[in-house]
Amino acid sequence: MSDTPLYDGPVIDAHQHFWEPQSGRYPWLRPDEAIPFRYGDYSALKRSYLPPDYERDAAGHRIERTVYMEAEWDPSDPIGETRYVSAMAERFGKPNAIIAQAWLDAPDAAAVLREQASFPLVRSVRHKPGGPASPDAVGAERSLMSSEQWRRGYAVLGELGLHFDLQTPWWNLHEAVRLARDFPAITIVLNHTGLPSDRSEAGLQGWRKAMAELADMPNAAVKISGIGVAGETWTAEANGWIVRETVAMFGPERAMFASNFPVDGLCASLDTIYRGFKAITAGLPRDAQALLFHDTALRLYRPVPAGAA
Repeated sequence: MSDTPLYDGPVIDAHQHFWEPQSGRYPWLRPDEAIPFRYGDYSALKRSYLPPDYERDAAGHRIERTVYMEAEWDPSDPIGETRYVSAMAERFGKPNAIIAQAWLDAPDAAAVLREQASFPLVRSVRHKPGGPASPDAVGAERSLMSSEQWRRGYAVLGELGLHFDLQTPWWNLHEAVRLARDFPAITIVLNHTGLPSDRSEAGLQGWRKAMAELADMPNAAVKISGIGVAGETWTAEANGWIVRETVAMFGPERAMFASNFPVDGLCASLDTIYRGFKAITAGLPRDAQALLFHDTALRLYRPVPAGAA
């Protein structure tokens, strides 16, 4: 692998965050707040992270555009975050597309979605649906993906031409399969590779089975990101099987790489993560690599060039 030239083409980072915690707009980033977090202690994230910080972290990679993911801003003001990020894009030239916050089961969901869709950079929304916290709880509990009220809000996405970014662990993907089947005109983009944090043989086989079922849905895509494991070093060797299996299931046309920065900075540097992706995929044809690093995100999120917002 080390003798194979690594991908050196343009990159679109399909999932990253900017924030200023001192604004008080992020409940989970307040100094006295500590929520259960999959990477453990996240206190290092309680600092400003703006485009100049990202540019320093991304040095050495041709990351030309980025897609901003909502960062759990104050849930009473979802439009405020979009205004804030849109102004940031005008000032810095990044981000180049936005995945906005919306609460699909809220009484005003349709109105919020219409307002979010009116912003030039908004392409998708995210509402984490919760649900069973472990495979053992599946059957006894369901996520919001099975709630009729939530699904009514979800249906509005199709009317507005918006995608849905889904963050849920792999054992809830059977509900996502139903969602994809019931709303074929709405693209589901699975975040963080289905969260394969259980690296036991049983955990990985359960993850693969669930992912394969979602991959059978033609309106499903996946972001390969967020695959760090608490307390372990992020390496290409540790994550290579997951990346290769994901690409094999979804195909490069429905898969894309993303940094999840600054969050995944708890696991590794952005350079380590992107060099890892490049090393893992070095044996793929050049056009497949271009899809994973750039073209799939370009098609799905249509990020605008800097200065064009």
